[in-house]
Amino acid sequence: MNESLITLHGWLGSDVTLRSAGDVPVASFRVACTPRRFNRRTENWSDGATQWYTVNVWRQLAENCASSLHRGDPIVVHGRLDLRVWVNAENVEVSGFEIEATHIGHDLARGTSRFTRTPRPDHGGAADAAGPAPAQDTPQQEAAA
Repeated sequence: MNESLITLHGWLGSDVTLRSAGDVPVASFRVACTPRRFNRRTENWSDGATQWYTVNVWRQLAENCASSLHRGDPIVVHGRLDLRVWVNAENVEVSGFEIEATHIGHDLARGTSRFTRTPRPDHGGAADAAGPAPAQDTPQQEAAA
């Protein structure tokens, strides 16, 4: 299967909207990306045309986005790129890019962020009888070893 994967960094252009598709949470928001180019002839930076993308995320990532992201945040998005075509209210066919994201985070080149792990749901059962799960090394601990 051939898919177009994309990684982009831009600014969150809308608030995150969270809805349900059946029992599954889905979050949607818009991301604006404005390329900057340096013109050697004029020795100045100039902005290109702003590109807008609609981003859709599912399940736990959707809930995390809804509680973590705010309009105006600098973000990095990675996912599957798709071109959508629809007819608008004026009966004109329009097209736009949508990304079904698999990874999203704040762009730390533009600021700082604090990470909080999402607690795992307690399912009970055999895992509880065996005691707590063994601790797993973080990437920093593995690199130090």
